[in-house]
Amino acid sequence: MATRFLVLLFLLATSASSSSTSTSLATNTTDVGRDGGDNAVSFSFSSFHAEARGVNVTVVGDANINGGALQITPDSLNDASRYLTNKSGRVLYAAPFKLWHREKGGGEAANGSTAGKRVASFSTVFTVNVFRPNGTVPGEGFAFVIAPSAAAPPAGSTGGFLGLTNAATDGNATNQIVAVELDTEEQPYDPDDNHIGLDVNGVVSVATTSLKPLGIEISPVDPVKYDVWIDYDGAARRIEAYMAVSGQARPASPVLAAPLDLGATVAEWSYFGFSASTGLKYQLNCVLAWNMTVERLPRDDDGGGDHGKGLTLALAIGVPVAAAALAAALGYLYVAKRRRKVSGGDDGSGITGTMIRSLAGGPREFEYRELRKATNNFDERMKLGQGGYGVVYRGVVVGDHTFPGGAGSAVEVAVKKFSRASTQGQNDFLAELSIINRLRHKHLVRLVGWSHDNGELLLVYEYMPNGSLDQHLFGAAAAERRLLGWDLRYSIVAGVASALHYLHDEYDQKVVHRDLKASNVMLDAAFSARLGDFGLARAIETDKTSYMEEAGGGVHGTVGYIAPECFHTEKATRESDVYAFGAVVLEVVCGRRPRCDIDGFCFLVDWPPDAGRAAQDDGHHADPAAVHAAAGGAAVQAGVRVAGHRRRDRHDDVHGVQPRQHEHDVDVDVERQLHEGKPEPRAADAGARRLGLRGVTATAAAGAVTRGALTRRMIVAAVESNCLNRGNLHGGNNEVL
Repeated sequence: MATRFLVLLFLLATSASSSSTSTSLATNTTDVGRDGGDNAVSFSFSSFHAEARGVNVTVVGDANINGGALQITPDSLNDASRYLTNKSGRVLYAAPFKLWHREKGGGEAANGSTAGKRVASFSTVFTVNVFRPNGTVPGEGFAFVIAPSAAAPPAGSTGGFLGLTNAATDGNATNQIVAVELDTEEQPYDPDDNHIGLDVNGVVSVATTSLKPLGIEISPVDPVKYDVWIDYDGAARRIEAYMAVSGQARPASPVLAAPLDLGATVAEWSYFGFSASTGLKYQLNCVLAWNMTVERLPRDDDGGGDHGKGLTLALAIGVPVAAAALAAALGYLYVAKRRRKVSGGDDGSGITGTMIRSLAGGPREFEYRELRKATNNFDERMKLGQGGYGVVYRGVVVGDHTFPGGAGSAVEVAVKKFSRASTQGQNDFLAELSIINRLRHKHLVRLVGWSHDNGELLLVYEYMPNGSLDQHLFGAAAAERRLLGWDLRYSIVAGVASALHYLHDEYDQKVVHRDLKASNVMLDAAFSARLGDFGLARAIETDKTSYMEEAGGGVHGTVGYIAPECFHTEKATRESDVYAFGAVVLEVVCGRRPRCDIDGFCFLVDWPPDAGRAAQDDGHHADPAAVHAAAGGAAVQAGVRVAGHRRRDRHDDVHGVQPRQHEHDVDVDVERQLHEGKPEPRAADAGARRLGLRGVTATAAAGAVTRGALTRRMIVAAVESNCLNRGNLHGGNNEVL
């Protein structure tokens, strides 16, 4: 029984005999060949080059080929467009291999299996380097994988899913995936954060071994290369994995050994390769070399003889019967569900559910169990954030025709689970849903659906993969931040202003957000700003200019963003929203939180605008830094003015984002602040919108004023006038570019 497996090992050793070390890794150029006649197929990579992409290997997801290695997750610490967190990728050998063969007759197989299948043996060895850039804490994991196709990792496969599955598909037999994982992040089902495991159709390993007692650390502080050997005996239906520091001999004992029937698990034709992911923590997952030998199986039986006839007869009888039974079952379930809804027995069909379903153009209704599965039973690992109204989880749902990927696609979402299912909780739920339901703007987080079932209240929003603005400005861990260039900061602020203008002036009703702050500014995959969290938002009646809670409602919002007059009037207005917007502008410019101590001032908005004047210049000097300072001082002063205490000036001053009424409506104040002594800039296009910062427009005509002269320069004056947190200037997110 073991003869074929021993021959296979001999073939692997022969194909790699040119290695200069005992690791059996080939040093010859990339080659694909058939060793031993029809016995096996092998390939060997001593290194990897970009030319192999699409020819010898398939690179999908966030993977890449760089530096002579396969980068299964991005090696892009200095590339702003390819940030390292929440990534997943795969690299697979370009051609599939036949891994099992149905024996003729279907009885006792030649290899002793009663399954009627002959399963291929294989043996592989690869060199892997899993290391932490800048000494960060590593996460999440790397895996050698057998997959049914060369498709990209599914949506939502970042974090603990290792690029293999997601919350909606994990554990499904239809995945047809087997993987040997090297995991550096402990999950509730893991032994620790440094283990090897065997995964079958999901990331909950069927067999694991902690590597610490063996003296192996997958991702030590000082990078270490490891050689990993994986042998599979198709006759014995058993897999073994060995691991050692690169250059050392293969150990006598495996670090992982477990039974595994590939004939009952993977697709007949499958791909070999690697998969990896990062979460909020990240690591670089690099494969430096790879050898593999796979047993070659004969062609499939043509299905003739008595066995073929029997199969045909069974299908002829069984398929119609099964179809009829399935139709009857589905019909029964449909009728039962309709009866529950008519009788009012379903939580979602009560008053709240009826009100939601009556909304024009209402969002999709989800079943509670669907969202529970999407979030892995509301696992703490899927938690994105928490607020006064509940907890937000990341999840993956099956999309319908309204999603970009169409019906049946896997879609990442953010599920907001309200903490109170009481009357007040229902009021909060309905208030948010009624406001966000009809809002449609590219800079607002889109509502996907809702659920009011099983006593739970949930709202489903589109997922923002780059988190919130405050995480990138102030994230405690380096993994939570990315370096925000000033063009990007400008774009983010402009997006928020555009969203605010829509709520205040363009939507059918005037809507006040009441909780505008950096943590409620979300960033999509392209780092475009999306204003979210409408839990406090309210519509203002047509004949009124403010919203006021019922008696005793108090002041709502977050200290540091609440306009001073709100503490006296308890009213929310467009101007109070603009005050909060000004505070956000100052955060973006200064890299400080709204509540901080600057020269004795407790709030950032109280920092006097005159503080930056010493850093300004008249614009005539040849020193570029002096010109930068002039623009920077203007930006900081403008931000302070926006959040100024004079309520009556705010809406006209910034709120902007209003259309210019005439083609030559140029902001004179901008001329004085940014272009004193310089030629007058071209007039903005008719209908262009102003951002609120004086002269910060989104038009190409004013681009030289804003993006060129302001966003890349506005920080300099803040630095020179000591308003910027200098501790963030070197190595932090607010470093001057």
